[in-house]
Amino acid sequence: MDLKLGDKVFVVSGGAKGIGEGIVRVLAAEGATVVLIGRNETDNKKLADELVQHGRAVDFVTAELSDPLDCDTAVKDILKKYPLVHGLVNNAGVNDGINLEDGDYESFISSLNKNLTHYYLLAHHLLPSLKKTKGSIVNIGSKVAETGQGGTSAYAAANGGRNALTREWAVELLKYNIRVNAVIVAECYTPLYEKWISTQPDPAAALKAIADKIPLGKRMTTAEEIANAVAFLLSEASSHTTGQLLHVDGGYTHLDRAIS
Repeated sequence: MDLKLGDKVFVVSGGAKGIGEGIVRVLAAEGATVVLIGRNETDNKKLADELVQHGRAVDFVTAELSDPLDCDTAVKDILKKYPLVHGLVNNAGVNDGINLEDGDYESFISSLNKNLTHYYLLAHHLLPSLKKTKGSIVNIGSKVAETGQGGTSAYAAANGGRNALTREWAVELLKYNIRVNAVIVAECYTPLYEKWISTQPDPAAALKAIADKIPLGKRMTTAEEIANAVAFLLSEASSHTTGQLLHVDGGYTHLDRAIS
């Protein structure tokens, strides 16, 4: 499907691995210019170089997004090279297990900075450019905000914030014709997920037990499936869609788990 993204520039946070990498690959394959932001210079360069070698227009900026100054600097560096940005994908974050019982103020706030604050800061700093292009914002969120998970208060709070900001920004930015939506992820197999599964006593059995609870196909969502939804929401093919939380999760969040 040609989403007509060939003349557009998109910024993707956390774009070097996992879901972010999937988004970068799909947008680049659609012909867009993609600038990924990540904390690891080596990972950023590895993906960008690979895609450039295949004729894709991919660039990167290295930044620690939990640092407000890095967020500001990253956007300034991007805008120097790409003054007109057509879309932002807020994706960077980690389920870091900061819970209620054993957590503390410092770790809770640190987690919010890792998982939520930079969503606001990147959108804030890119807004002047997005106003010029009548661009689009897509926030990546997690089902944890709706279902709970246990043992991850800060990450759940951050994702609740992501959902709320999606709808708040959709209202605030109507006057600029900037659309804001979110893609909500449940069980998507990424390197971080694989790392967590590997800590289980029987990783294969643990993975199967989780997949068996996913109604559609009894399988994990792929990063490419998340990325396809993101590309659609960034494109004019979704020109009258804003303020939506799109669950790309095989029915995991909302369908009856008793389905066999």
